[in-house]
Amino acid sequence: MIAPVTADRLVKVTSQEYVAAARPDAEVTVVTLDKGPASIESRYEESLAAPGVVAKAVQAEKEGVQAVISECMGDPGVDAAREMVTIPVIGPAETSMHIAAMLGHRFSVVTILDRLIPALHDRATKTGLTGQLASIRAIGIPVLELDDHARLLRALIDQSVKAVEEDGAHVIILGCTGMAGLAREVEKGLKKRGIGDVPVIDPGILALKIAEALADMGLSHSKRTYPFPPQKEIIGY
Repeated sequence: MIAPVTADRLVKVTSQEYVAAARPDAEVTVVTLDKGPASIESRYEESLAAPGVVAKAVQAEKEGVQAVISECMGDPGVDAAREMVTIPVIGPAETSMHIAAMLGHRFSVVTILDRLIPALHDRATKTGLTGQLASIRAIGIPVLELDDHARLLRALIDQSVKAVEEDGAHVIILGCTGMAGLAREVEKGLKKRGIGDVPVIDPGILALKIAEALADMGLSHSKRTYPFPPQKEIIGY
């Protein structure tokens, strides 16, 4: 799990969730970047994080890791890393949107800030799933304040209820991997509000389970789609 940030305060919490969710025979390591943004809340910060994600993916393959995940809903560096390695490289946004489309007629993403709505809509466009995207809603809490559990859970439930009742969502995707471990609590909150039939997806944990499955099956991305880049001089990297 490559956390594409330098701040490790929230990463320590999510690391525990990933280790708990992994199979007993799976070894999960969560690493942060050596340089880059403290958190990702813009396309600019995604771009700053991407080189570090690629470098960590290359290092992971050399160390015998079987799959890597860019642990952010912006999927930073995923396509570039796929060109550089042969092991699976998983993006939580891409993965969760595809699975959500399998689980229900329409899905909504409940993210952190309004400013991320266009970027997440772009992710849905890239996956070809805008026709099944009911909405993208924001809770108004930045990444570095997600450790206020009660405030976060209340906001997630409120926006998820609106996504179902007002936007017609049949599936909810938590829109930030910093929300790891909250999917079942949000489902419980929805049930208390009379909505007991809507699955809630934890994108980071789902990405982990898909990575396990791909590793088991010996599957990875096509090198016809993601060929190794041409050899040439690159200054500064």
